[in-house]
Amino acid sequence: MGMTQEKLVVCGKCGGVNRLPPARNAGDAKCGKCGFKLFSGHPEDVDAQSFDRQVKRSSLPVVVDIWAPWCGPCKMMAPAYEAAANKLEPHVRLIKLNSDNEQAVAARLGIRGIPTMILFHGGQEVARTSGAMTAGQIVRWVRDHLPTVAA
Repeated sequence: MGMTQEKLVVCGKCGGVNRLPPARNAGDAKCGKCGFKLFSGHPEDVDAQSFDRQVKRSSLPVVVDIWAPWCGPCKMMAPAYEAAANKLEPHVRLIKLNSDNEQAVAARLGIRGIPTMILFHGGQEVARTSGAMTAGQIVRWVRDHLPTVAA
C-alpha cells in the first residue's frame, strides 16, 4: 500500500468506516458518523462485532490485547498498553478484548493464556505474543513485525 492511498479507519466508538486522504492529519481526524476522535490514545474495549470490523475493514494494522478483569498481569499491563497506543497511533490501531465477555472470539482466536496480544494487518494475523510487556516492549514488538510503521 503506497503512501498516496487513502486509509480506511474504523471508529472505536460507533464502528463507522472513515476514509482518510493521505494529506489529512489522522491524529486530528474525527469520525464522519459520530464525531468522536478517531485516535484518542486510549485503546477502546471492543465487542465481537466491533473486533471483526476493526480487523477486517481497517487498512491500518490492528493490535488487540486479549485480557480479563481478574487477570493481575493484564491489569498491570493496561497502563503500558495505553502508553504504547500514544506512541503508535495514528499508524496502528490498538484495541482491547475482554475474554470473559467475548468467549467465542477468544476461542476462535485460540487464546490459551492472557494477556495475549495479536497483531493483524489486512485482516490477517501477523504475529502474537503472550505475557505482560512494558510500553517500550509493546512498541518494539509492533515495529519489529511492521517495518513500515513510522518510528
